[in-house]
Amino acid sequence: MRKLLYILPIILIIGFAACENYVDITPTGKKTVDSTQTYYELIALPNRAYYPSAFALLSDNVWAKESNIIGNEFISWDGINMTFNEEANRKELSDNNLYANCYAYILRSNIVISLIDDSQGDKDTKELAKAEAKIMRAWDHFIAVNTYAKAYNPETAANDGGIPIVSKYDLEATPTKSTVAEVYDFIIKDIEDALPYLQEEPVNVYHPSKAFGYALAARVYLFHRDWKKAKEAAEESLKRNGSLIDYVTLADAGGPTKVSTYAKGGNPEILNYAYMGGYSDNLAYTYGMASPELVQLYGQNDERMNQFFKTTGNSIYYFDEGSGAALWNTSITYSKFQTMSVGMRTAEVYLILAEAKARLKDISGAVGTLNLLREKRIRGAEAVLPEPATERAMVQAVIDERRKELISGFSRFWDLKRYNTEADYAKTITRKFPLVSTDVEQKTYTLRPDSRLYIIPFPVDAREKNPNITLNTNE
Repeated sequence: MRKLLYILPIILIIGFAACENYVDITPTGKKTVDSTQTYYELIALPNRAYYPSAFALLSDNVWAKESNIIGNEFISWDGINMTFNEEANRKELSDNNLYANCYAYILRSNIVISLIDDSQGDKDTKELAKAEAKIMRAWDHFIAVNTYAKAYNPETAANDGGIPIVSKYDLEATPTKSTVAEVYDFIIKDIEDALPYLQEEPVNVYHPSKAFGYALAARVYLFHRDWKKAKEAAEESLKRNGSLIDYVTLADAGGPTKVSTYAKGGNPEILNYAYMGGYSDNLAYTYGMASPELVQLYGQNDERMNQFFKTTGNSIYYFDEGSGAALWNTSITYSKFQTMSVGMRTAEVYLILAEAKARLKDISGAVGTLNLLREKRIRGAEAVLPEPATERAMVQAVIDERRKELISGFSRFWDLKRYNTEADYAKTITRKFPLVSTDVEQKTYTLRPDSRLYIIPFPVDAREKNPNITLNTNE
């Protein structure tokens, strides 16, 4: 009982109450924190929320309503990032609890990993619970390191400042900052330790499956530039779930506002549930405006644009008509079509596999894999991409497809960072802004591949609580 009384306040603090349908912790009932089953149930978290406000507009995929930017070029994340303003002071801005959420979720995982062995229950359930907790701990460290540190670069990672690694349940610890290389080593070890124990079909969708475990492994290996392991892990994931929704067929049936097959819980592509704030994950309200450049990249026959975005007829509260941008269709919510802007989907695994094959110089295999996805998204002959002549052209084709498929505030930001470490794929982003307003002079803004803006400062409250957390930028 003493263990229960000590841990219960911590459980409440980090939001276990959000899982009340899955976890029932009572001091007097049959379930207590001494129960292995209760620890296992703590892993399920239906509403993992990650907010991209600190970096969403540091992307050539995303746009903003002009009135939200003008006048805020030095005082808000959106104003600073839309104008690529390196002169602004970002150190005191809140990151909308992204860092705090990552480490609260890590704490949640560590409670299970550190304490479950002393609980009363089945040994196999203990091993399963620790494996699932390790996969989710790796997931949250990955989000944090790719946001608050440089992208992994094998030439510099051993010296690049990373993030704190929190590997055990200790509320009094003030962990030091590890290097990017050390963080990736930790993430990879957690994944590899966990994979053998994950279930093919967990008890519910909020527990990580083996398909998700291999998908996360594939993503991490890709970012770590271990192309062979990325390919193998992606193939293992797709063996277990290779589902792709046919957007062309969906469009012919009336689109997601008419067909509810893929509403909440019904999207077979989803491998894990993590949101850009809230269950609905409605991109219209969370940086769901596609940039004019991205709109042009989709073209006329891509059903990802045609079915899910609107270029006209949008509310003026969210959208500037005449900008050339497009807004996520506000009528599409998770009750009609459940997207997954932060969590992983099978579509990403196909893209990982295509890139890994390209990097391994299997151009034919790469384009074949890429076309499996394109044929489910693009109407007509345009769906089949001819085989590129070079590895560089093939990788660029994957990059373009990633932009169109993995829309919104996380993947493109991370991709820009990692591709910017390679001369062949580094990109200088330019944007003219504003496009509609005549009250402010239009300027061209530039984001260099080596801009410090790509590294988000640790939030001030985290730095105050732990002096070991120093910024990874020169601000």
